[in-house]
Amino acid sequence: MEGVSQLKEWINASNNIVFFGGAGVSTESDIPDFRGVDGLYQEQYKYPPETIISHSFYRKNPEEFYRFYCNKMIFPQAKPNNAHHALKKLEDMGKLKAIITQNIDGLHQAAGSVEVLELHGSVKRNYCTKCMKFYNLEEMLSSMDENQVPRCDCKGLIKPDVVLYEESLNESVMSKAVSYISNADMLMIGGTSLTVYPAAGLIDYYRGNRMVLINKTVTPMDDKADLVISGSIGQVLHDSV
Repeated sequence: MEGVSQLKEWINASNNIVFFGGAGVSTESDIPDFRGVDGLYQEQYKYPPETIISHSFYRKNPEEFYRFYCNKMIFPQAKPNNAHHALKKLEDMGKLKAIITQNIDGLHQAAGSVEVLELHGSVKRNYCTKCMKFYNLEEMLSSMDENQVPRCDCKGLIKPDVVLYEESLNESVMSKAVSYISNADMLMIGGTSLTVYPAAGLIDYYRGNRMVLINKTVTPMDDKADLVISGSIGQVLHDSV
């Protein structure tokens, strides 16, 4: 595949790599991008995805929110793919310092990666909005009432620890992401359209000359990258590490 040999050379020459990834990393584990509206979508839901997973909609209509959330955003059977495993290998080699992900599925951690910054939170973590009791994914799912809304023992509503539309990203996580990217000698970007802000704006903090963009489709940042590889993120990383 064109560009892979160059990527290998840069990986070998780098010791402070940061990876920034999006939904395309998870789709290779058979987790669909929720923005991809399937043929049955309009029959199943009255609202667009961005409306359903907004903070105000979650507060006003938790039943519909959780119907969408459980059907479209939770995939407990999903397994890490070649991309996750390759990044874990790079971390073990001491080359990869951090993974910055827009995904909420926890697959990087499932593959064994340690330094993972989850910009949009994780479905694995949930908490009661009343007493703040913590629930893992399995506990949250088993706590659903007759309306399929998860309730705490105190009867409070359980909320996923994911960043909904209208909510701010975690300042501490963003600050760490900026620090990692600004100090990286190589920035690998994969499986993201780079259109979701403020997360996509993080790559502007990279100061080096080894920005690699791996994606199946073009992005608004292709002309800013030092190397663009068109293809499967899992295949590219598997062949490069």
